[in-house]
Amino acid sequence: MSGSESGLTRHVTARTATALVIANVIGAGVFTTTGFQAADLGNPYLILFLWALGGFLAWCGAMCFAELGAAMPAAGAEYVYLRETYGRAFGFTSAFVSLFAGFSAPIAAAVKSLIFYLSAWFPVLSDDNVIAFGISFNDLASIFIVWALVIIHMRGRKGAFAFNDLVTLLKVGGIVLIILAAAAVGDGNLGNFSYVADRYYEMDQSAIFSALATSLIFVMFCYSGWNAAAYIASEIIEPQRNLPKALLSGTLIVTVLYLLLNAVYIYGANVDELAGKVEVGLVASMNLFGSFGSSLVTAVLTVSLLASASAMTIAGPRVYYALGQDIGKFRALCETNAADAPVNALLLQGIVATAIILTGSVDQILSYAGFTLALMSALAVSCVIVLRIKRPEMPRPFKVFAYPLTPLIFIIVSVWTMFWAFQGRPLESILALLTVAAGGGIFTVAYLLKRSRAG
Repeated sequence: MSGSESGLTRHVTARTATALVIANVIGAGVFTTTGFQAADLGNPYLILFLWALGGFLAWCGAMCFAELGAAMPAAGAEYVYLRETYGRAFGFTSAFVSLFAGFSAPIAAAVKSLIFYLSAWFPVLSDDNVIAFGISFNDLASIFIVWALVIIHMRGRKGAFAFNDLVTLLKVGGIVLIILAAAAVGDGNLGNFSYVADRYYEMDQSAIFSALATSLIFVMFCYSGWNAAAYIASEIIEPQRNLPKALLSGTLIVTVLYLLLNAVYIYGANVDELAGKVEVGLVASMNLFGSFGSSLVTAVLTVSLLASASAMTIAGPRVYYALGQDIGKFRALCETNAADAPVNALLLQGIVATAIILTGSVDQILSYAGFTLALMSALAVSCVIVLRIKRPEMPRPFKVFAYPLTPLIFIIVSVWTMFWAFQGRPLESILALLTVAAGGGIFTVAYLLKRSRAG
């Protein structure tokens, strides 16, 4: 393998960039979180409203990243946007946070969940007994998948993007199959759409508002990843045109699929039957199709998780690659192999994801990552407003619709969800804030040491 620092080349089409967005967004969340919303709200119309609202907010974020990415079509997404807007300290902090909470933690959660669902077919994967060095068999299987993906994505354009296109096609095809099968042969009940649980009528307005806020946290996490294509902007052909297209069309496709999937759940089971169920997709499919349905949903879920982990394995190293281009001490991170893959950045992310697999449960990892993603996305979206003021002359091939309302809506709702996330999961939220503080602290110490040596 020959290393180089020649840079990433433009070879990604709009279709592949769109597939990256879809693969990054659709994971286990849409197959599991509707049960929590059914328990908290008990109203199918509010559930569908929340998923539509989540899609709208993701669309607002995608619009903002489309403007920033078209103006600055470089690898790294918010690392570049924050560096150019607020300075190198913010950029470095963003890259540091991306390494731990932005990509490695979600990859760890995705593969651990993937092993859980695969255990339905391969019971040996459910073994949580320690084998050696404190590592259980299911954690060992999760680590194997992480490194299998690293090896695949080291093949660059020949392997990584082709593999991601394939698993995304299988994922979307499986979801469409579930939706069409439910409409054609599913044993559902249209009356479930008008069935409202008694608990909804027992709540006052304050309780309903609180339940909506809590449920929106889950929904917004399910939409996270709408910005995936922005991380590979330096590899997209004609990024000024194709990057906005990929971000917006990918987000729109996901929103439609999410709404239709939730309609299938409600058609298959009423809100009382779904309430509190983690395996909401399996509950609805059992009612609709019998045992075959549960096997179909499990298959689609496993492919979805694999595609999500694959997409994040592609996107994350582009942030560390950009950091390596900027800061000499991290120059090794922008080394590419003969296949134009950022090999050292891929290896670093694999090591961190492995460590996270060994130290946290899925729900802890997701809560930690969700809070951090909301914070960094809100900061990146704020760059649209600040750069419009600071650098009005900057060429903007794509501009946000309904500016400044679009970025303001996204920022306000992100802050609101972080507030409620902190109330529900204070430990994980504090760990997320400490991660951000650690990134800023490391940069500050390094800066002061550099100044003292120069002086």
